[in-house]
Amino acid sequence: MQPLTEQEIRASFVNASKREVAQASLPDLGALDWNRLEYLGWRDAKRPLGYAVVEVDGVARGVILRTAPPPAALAGRRRRAICAWCEDPVETEDVTLQVAKRAGAAGRKGDTIGTLICTAYGCSDNVRRKPTFSELGSDDPADRERFVERRIAGLRERSSGFVAQVLGTA
Repeated sequence: MQPLTEQEIRASFVNASKREVAQASLPDLGALDWNRLEYLGWRDAKRPLGYAVVEVDGVARGVILRTAPPPAALAGRRRRAICAWCEDPVETEDVTLQVAKRAGAAGRKGDTIGTLICTAYGCSDNVRRKPTFSELGSDDPADRERFVERRIAGLRERSSGFVAQVLGTA
């Protein structure tokens, strides 16, 4: 992912009001390893919100995400799930349903779209982890490298596809 400034991040949000954009807390941009990010995702320290900035057709597009509350029947119980973005079968403990208001008139009417995403937005690390033998079926380093490259490409495709759905262009 290309490094972004605070101004570029704030200007990227497609499903937020000016007030929401101004109130958004940002991560420490200087501490990020941009070369190891397929998207920039973080939790708001003050509010129950998440943010994701994803490149869609070469343009940074940001979305505000809200964590959907679990159904009453599941309150207090942790359920395992696979993140729809990184599809990591190992990191299944910290995946939640996150909902984004759609961009434009649809969002102003209350239309939303949701998906299961890693709560801490660790997808870029997850796709880079060494695959297990059962995932890969090989110990060959070249096979591992190709496997990780496919996972990285898949993360980019799925995260940008979700943002395109928020935009209404998918």
